[in-house]
Amino acid sequence: MTTSTPRTVGDLRVSPLCLGGNVFGWTANEADSFAVLDAYAEAGGNFLDTADSYTAWIEGNSGGESETIIGRWLASRGNRDAIVVATKVGAHPDFKGLAAPTIKRAAEASLRRLGTDHIDLYYTHFDDESVEVSEIVTALDDLVREGKVREIGASNISPARLEASRDFSRRENKARYVAIQPHYNLVSRDTYEGDLAAVAARHGLAAMPYFALAAGFLTGKYRPDTDVASARAGRAAEYLATDRGRRVLAALDEVAAAHSAEVATVALAWLAAQPTVAAPISSARTLSQLPALLALADLTLTDAEVTKLTEASEA
Repeated sequence: MTTSTPRTVGDLRVSPLCLGGNVFGWTANEADSFAVLDAYAEAGGNFLDTADSYTAWIEGNSGGESETIIGRWLASRGNRDAIVVATKVGAHPDFKGLAAPTIKRAAEASLRRLGTDHIDLYYTHFDDESVEVSEIVTALDDLVREGKVREIGASNISPARLEASRDFSRRENKARYVAIQPHYNLVSRDTYEGDLAAVAARHGLAAMPYFALAAGFLTGKYRPDTDVASARAGRAAEYLATDRGRRVLAALDEVAAAHSAEVATVALAWLAAQPTVAAPISSARTLSQLPALLALADLTLTDAEVTKLTEASEA
């Protein structure tokens, strides 16, 4: 991945694969997380995604575990300036919602856990429609003006609210969303394609799809009559039970064989070929899972292959 062309997200230059941090402090302990982070950085990767709520869903955790692990890794490696760190606000148990005071307190807590004086890309994790977009954007703009945030983005937001946010930023000369993080992959296309993608395209927003491998289903390891020991096995099995899921796997197998590539690499390459997508997000809990993700940088699908996968994934 070292020789790949960086993607642009606002004023940020990022790797074609964004390494997800949702497994850090969950299925990957600190030592395993450090090993994955080291290998990703050594391969030329520079783009990390986390959230202040990761991994509050685990018994005994309170949220912020992933940020803390990343912060310790950055400090121990002394490479903060080489890494683009994205995190999110709005879902931490102690900082729910997007009221202006909540955003500002949550940002300060994230900065402490990350051990840094700035967040490169700060997303609203889930839109809070009880708060006017003017209040949300102004709070984010304050963080940008204070030098605590470089760029802002939105995740899990409606087309109308995204458009309204951009309009407010333009009218009032506030910081503008430059990125969107949608749920988007070969077996989950409906949420992003259509109106939301159109708004992103109209404003030049860079999309970083999450669940890019559909909870591991698009790695190809989940097959009929195959038992996989994984915290995500249940969700992946749901995809396998559908005609759509089986069609997608068959198409992925065919394209992967043509390139002598892993199924996961092909699934990520399909996403990377979609309009507005800058860098799919995918996580690795072990070193063995990382090469297939990093290989994205070296795989370009033909138009015919993209079409084959697209048609196989039609609902």
